[in-house]
Amino acid sequence: MHLIVGLGNPGKEYEKTRHNLGFLIVDAFVKKHGLEFRPKRSFESEMAEGQIDTNRIIVAKPQTFMNISGRAVLNITKKHPITTDKMLIVFDDVDIKFGDVRIKKSGSSAGHKGMESIIQHLSSNNITRLRAGIGRPSHPDIKLEDFVLQKWTKNEEDQLQTIIENSIKIIEEFIYG
Repeated sequence: MHLIVGLGNPGKEYEKTRHNLGFLIVDAFVKKHGLEFRPKRSFESEMAEGQIDTNRIIVAKPQTFMNISGRAVLNITKKHPITTDKMLIVFDDVDIKFGDVRIKKSGSSAGHKGMESIIQHLSSNNITRLRAGIGRPSHPDIKLEDFVLQKWTKNEEDQLQTIIENSIKIIEEFIYG
């Protein structure tokens, strides 16, 4: 069984912000594979479960806020025996140029609070992550916290579909291993 976790913030006000790129990617992945998210209060998440060929998968969108995503992921792993090598965390990354998508097998959170929470709750940094680049603010006076919570620019929106498609390919490669 594989667990794919998209990170973001719950609520309409965050829906089209840079920090919710993880949610956008897993939403498109779930739709492509004919699955559907359902609220799962006991896991503090929206979850979609199913099969992709012979691979059983769970896709989760924690409904905690980004910085405490680890609590929801821990709850899921307590109920479903998923080892960290079968787990993929999908999130935005300011240290990667907008549009680039990278996979990383393990390591530190690199300052991403959602990933940091997951590492702390699972007591492991041996977790694969898909890092989708959103870049950094174009002006030094724009705080990083404000930048990630801003809505996409028109230019960024025009490129999102390509980023999402590239990310889905990486998720599928991870599942098929």
